[in-house]
Amino acid sequence: MDTTDWRLVKKRTADADGAVYVSADGTRYRRTGGAALRSEAAFQQMAAGLGYPVPRVLEHGERGDGTYFVDEESLGGQSLHEKALASLDSRRELPDQVVDQLAEVSSRLLAAQAAHPVDGGPDALRRWVEQAGWTHSVFTENPDLDTPRTRAALTRATDQLASTPMVWGHLDYGLPNVLPAGVIDWQHHGMTPLGYDVALALEVIPFKGGAKGYAATPRQRERYLTVLDVAAQTAGRPPVSPHMGSFLLVKSLFFLALMRPTDPARGDKRQKWQYRRHLFLKGIDQYELTGNIDTALFPTLDSFASGQNSAVRP
Repeated sequence: MDTTDWRLVKKRTADADGAVYVSADGTRYRRTGGAALRSEAAFQQMAAGLGYPVPRVLEHGERGDGTYFVDEESLGGQSLHEKALASLDSRRELPDQVVDQLAEVSSRLLAAQAAHPVDGGPDALRRWVEQAGWTHSVFTENPDLDTPRTRAALTRATDQLASTPMVWGHLDYGLPNVLPAGVIDWQHHGMTPLGYDVALALEVIPFKGGAKGYAATPRQRERYLTVLDVAAQTAGRPPVSPHMGSFLLVKSLFFLALMRPTDPARGDKRQKWQYRRHLFLKGIDQYELTGNIDTALFPTLDSFASGQNSAVRP
C-alpha cells in the first residue's frame, strides 16, 4: 500500500496500530487497521446499499503484513462539531445553521433506517441495551448501580419500545461524526430501535460537562425533534420524540462505561467518573417520575465539582 500521496490525519483509537490519512487533493480518506476496520467497512458497504448517508468505499484490501485498509470518499473537511466550534462568538449557543444541517442529515438517515427494518428476534431490545449501554462494563465498574431499581427502569424502557422497529444504527451518533454530506465512523454499529441514533444528537452535549464549548437551546432542541418526528411520520413510522426518556436512560449508561479510573492518583478522572454517575442517577430519578429525562437540568462538570461533598464518594 503506497501512502506517498497521503497525509497522516490521526491515529485510530478503534483499531490498534491503525491510522487515518487524507489524500493530497482532499477527495479521499484512507483508514488502516485490522479486524474491526474490516467489519466496519463491510457494514458501511451494506449501509450505502440501503441508502444510508455514508461515505462510499472506493477500494479496500489487505497488505502483505496483514494490515487492512479502506479508501473512501471524503464527505467534507469539517464535522458539524468542528463547524460549531469555529462559529462560536462570545455566546455558547449552537449556531442555527449547524442545527439545520444536523436535522437534514439526521432526517436522511432516519428515512433510510425506517425503510429497512431488521428482524432481530425477541431478544433484540435486550441486546441493544447491553451493546449500546455497555451494561456489562458499567455494572462491573459500578456494582452498586446493578440494582433492582436500575433493572426495573431498563425493563420499563424496553417495554415502552416493544413496538418500535429495529434498524441498523450507528450507536455513537453526534456532531463529531456528522458532516453536511453524511455520517462517518461506524465502528460501533449495531441493531437499535428506530430513532435512537438521531434523536439524541443534541441531548448528548450536556453529558460532556460543558467542556465542548457550545450548548443547544430549548428552542433548537424542540425544533430539531419536530423535524425528526415529521421525517418519521413521512416514512410511515410513529414519531420518535415520545421515546426520548427510554433512549436517554440507555445513553446515560454509555457515557458512564469505562470511566472508573484505575490510577488512584488521577483525581481528575475520578471526578469525571463521579460526575457521570451523578448524571445517571439523576436521569433515573427523572425517568421514574415522568418517563422522560431532561438533560437541560444536568449540572455542568464545573458546578458539580464545586458543590461536591467528598464524604459521600464511594
